[in-house]
Amino acid sequence: MTTTFMYETMYILRPDLSEEQVDQAITKYQTLLREQGSELLETQHRGKRRLAYELKKHREGIYVQMNFKGEGKVIAAMERAMRLSEEVIRYLTVKQEIPAEEEPISAEE
Repeated sequence: MTTTFMYETMYILRPDLSEEQVDQAITKYQTLLREQGSELLETQHRGKRRLAYELKKHREGIYVQMNFKGEGKVIAAMERAMRLSEEVIRYLTVKQEIPAEEEPISAEE
């Protein structure tokens, strides 16, 4: 039985970014993942929300969630880009192990 690795990355953008800047940031990370050979499953722009505590002098943030499949090495490249970015104030990537679908059993057995 083979396993497929699926990842979920949630990142928080600065609340003072314009809609255009938010869209550019989302596109930037989607493009980075595609260039590294990942399959993007879903991207959710969750909007501006109040943070539980202050992060880099911000009380609010713009939340974005990306679900994708790919190799583990793409995570390092994406997180490095987020770490160096002025617009991202926090990020977290979670690996989910999902078993591959089993072959259907035929009635002839």
